[in-house]
Amino acid sequence: MRIGTLGAARITPSALIKPARSVDTVEVAAVAARDRPRAEAFAAKHGIPVVHDSYEALVTDPSIDAVYNPLPNALHAEWTLRALQAGKHVLCEKPFTSNADEARTVAEAAEKSGLVAMEAFHYRYHPLVERALEIVRTELGEIRHVETWMCFPLPRFSDIRYSLELGGGALMDAGCYAVHCLRTLGPGEPSVVSASALLQSPGVDRAMTADLRFPTGATGRINASMWSGRLLKIAARVQGTRGTLHITNYAAPQYFHRVTVTVDGLRRRERVPGEATYTYQLRAFAAAVDNGTPPLTPPEDSIANMTVIDDIYRKAGLPLRGTPYPA
Repeated sequence: MRIGTLGAARITPSALIKPARSVDTVEVAAVAARDRPRAEAFAAKHGIPVVHDSYEALVTDPSIDAVYNPLPNALHAEWTLRALQAGKHVLCEKPFTSNADEARTVAEAAEKSGLVAMEAFHYRYHPLVERALEIVRTELGEIRHVETWMCFPLPRFSDIRYSLELGGGALMDAGCYAVHCLRTLGPGEPSVVSASALLQSPGVDRAMTADLRFPTGATGRINASMWSGRLLKIAARVQGTRGTLHITNYAAPQYFHRVTVTVDGLRRRERVPGEATYTYQLRAFAAAVDNGTPPLTPPEDSIANMTVIDDIYRKAGLPLRGTPYPA
């Protein structure tokens, strides 16, 4: 599979270029950027043979099989759709789109085309998540509460992740992980009860907390921030009638993680070995393209995730991303 990357985003080396060295069936064959000198420098540094002058030239390149889309959030839907229309499979960075309506549009386009459109929630492909799900299903009893955190410091307020026009905000950038992890570990799809935001600028959240409820009656909470009193916490906790599961660093367990399980009063710790999350993700994308193996993060899952994100913004009294900010 020959894949081209849109732009020279900071995440691309970790998310695509390095993993491709470990996935024999994948070749990073082209890059496009609106700043050609930057694209040329990026290509030279990472050994990418082709540089395109525009995103359009890349997605229509007949030698390219798939497109990696790490553009700003507000451009995810547009360029995923353009790539699908050009007959290309797409690995799209999270959040999948600006809002749930856009996610539905992309999902419909992918289904009609028969092409793969996969959201890049890389953590979901690491063995840590499967082990956590096994513990949740077999050891904790009836699930009563799920809470997730994705909090990290980003005090550079000129960063595009604080841009309303580009689909920014803590819930979109950090919270999409917290929402997805909560949905993954919880008993069914949750509904949003309430939400509270700290703002960096009008309409743009630097931190978000939301309370949710699952169909079983279990409760949930997500905590997301790019700048708040809680500088760094990436974790998940699941409480059941028999015990509790706590995961430290579910997002990048290849660097460090800890799984703590307390069941019937007995406590233990586990580690789940594995490669980088991005390597598992790229392998899964290649399997979906080459063999039709269903990915764990298909467009249907993206619609569900964006629906929760939209509802959190509504409960917090903030505009959905991709919609005008009220005057």
